[in-house]
Amino acid sequence: MIWTGFILGILGSFHCVGMCGAIALSLPVGKGSGWSFVAGRFLYNLGRLVTYSLLGAGAGLLGKSLQLAGLQQTLSIVSGVLILLLVVVPATTSAKFRKATGLESMLQQVKVSMGFFFQKKGVWALGAVGLLNGLLPCGFVYFALAGAVSMPTVADSMLYMLLFGAGTFPLMFLLSLSGKYIQLGLRRFFTKVIPYAATCLAILFILRGLNLGIPYVSPATPNSNLADSSMATCHPATVNP
Repeated sequence: MIWTGFILGILGSFHCVGMCGAIALSLPVGKGSGWSFVAGRFLYNLGRLVTYSLLGAGAGLLGKSLQLAGLQQTLSIVSGVLILLLVVVPATTSAKFRKATGLESMLQQVKVSMGFFFQKKGVWALGAVGLLNGLLPCGFVYFALAGAVSMPTVADSMLYMLLFGAGTFPLMFLLSLSGKYIQLGLRRFFTKVIPYAATCLAILFILRGLNLGIPYVSPATPNSNLADSSMATCHPATVNP
């Protein structure tokens, strides 16, 4: 299921163009050479990937604590349900949630810090902007984190989020270099496709948690009845004469 992080990132990159494209396009040019310009844009996008990986570590630690409680299968189902909720819950509701929990004030501090680094001239400052950019609210990051929570290990959760970031990297990097938006019609098309793709991802996580014994989609866990029956078929008991 780790590969779904990369697919989600590719789809999410078109969403990122609309949501974070203005930030990528307004990155300061500076007075360096052409290579300095490219390096700054690369570091900006690399910073996003680092933050996504760190968020994945946090999601993995949460998932690990739930797994130790024997909730592996339930966790996968809950992750799928969370993704479905993120699809149907309007953005205004999530904004109210952030305000009620105090996250909105934290996000304001993130934006202030981004503005500070925007004023700096060094290439390294663009990497800092990317690090902070990864903390901005984004529905697709929430989708990815819901999937990362259900990964079996913390390292897998980090890898899941890293692959998510890698999926967003090519389009966002080209956007930051080109200085032009992707055509509006194409963005609208992917905006319409995104809820369906997220729903398919949610169904995959729910099927995985249902333990149906379907290879790659819903494999049986080692301690399940399906796994026991499969082992019995592969290794029939020896009958003494």
